[in-house]
Amino acid sequence: MKISVLGCGRWGSFIAWYLSGIGHEVYSWGPEDDYSYQILKKTGRNEYVALDKKITLTCNLQEAVEHAEAIVISISAQGLRGFMQRVTAYDIAEKNFILCMKGIEVDTGKRLSEVLTESGISSDNIAVWVGPGHIQSFVKGEPNCMVIDSANEKLKHKLVHQFKSKLIRFYYGNDLIGTEIGAAAKNVMGIAAGALDVICPPLKGPLMTRGAREVANLIKAMGGNELSAYGLAHLGDYETTLFSPYSHNRQYGESLAKGQRFEKLAEGVATSKAIRFLGKKYDVELPITDSVYRVCFGWGDDEKRCRDEIGKLFARRLKAEWE
Repeated sequence: MKISVLGCGRWGSFIAWYLSGIGHEVYSWGPEDDYSYQILKKTGRNEYVALDKKITLTCNLQEAVEHAEAIVISISAQGLRGFMQRVTAYDIAEKNFILCMKGIEVDTGKRLSEVLTESGISSDNIAVWVGPGHIQSFVKGEPNCMVIDSANEKLKHKLVHQFKSKLIRFYYGNDLIGTEIGAAAKNVMGIAAGALDVICPPLKGPLMTRGAREVANLIKAMGGNELSAYGLAHLGDYETTLFSPYSHNRQYGESLAKGQRFEKLAEGVATSKAIRFLGKKYDVELPITDSVYRVCFGWGDDEKRCRDEIGKLFARRLKAEWE
């Protein structure tokens, strides 16, 4: 299959590496002035992967779009809508789009597949690819399981069969709402986990159970299957987000609790704001998400705020576990 991966940061470069390695004809695109693109252009590698010579690296967006039967997008979630205005300027008829990114649009609360449909892409041509796994583990040959979901059953099955390998076992997703919300929300829980690593590590167990439960409640309120919160897209991704030293979101939370700065992208920061918006819209209590939001967007002593928010969670009214 002819595939273009738009975005050549850490995850985009891995996806290009992976898809080329299992036999697809891959273009890897990045903006010419982007640091990630420049590193790959000059050295053929970054800190995660070395691009196979079979991969065509380009900064020409039209070339990348027109090359592809399938277009994989791996960029910052908050930049997707503006980026699609550039992509749809070219001929995209009959092309399939695969979102390898996790997040919710902050300004609207829209899922990323909804952003694509509002950009003129048919829902029949959209899939999402999410789930656990860190590049540092994959490149060592350590396998994992992931999920591909789509409103189009034929597209979903086609992608799972064409993207499977000994490195990644794919499952068919069957709840696009739950898959996208769960995948985005796990980054919020990652920030909470990082703070707990500093303040009170034993609370990461309760975070896993109560975090998944509050996400399940939101998914159900939005019309999805609450069980999706316990699948690969959310709970299944907790190990690589809540416990891994590689997780940017966990590192961000840890830095907050230490009163330090974390300079790399942590999607969970913006996502906490977006999911808080959805909680209000659908009248769902999201105590952990709300706490993460207040810590990320508050003022003053970050470490004190982290400790205060744990206190607030413990002071909530008593109730049945499965209320």
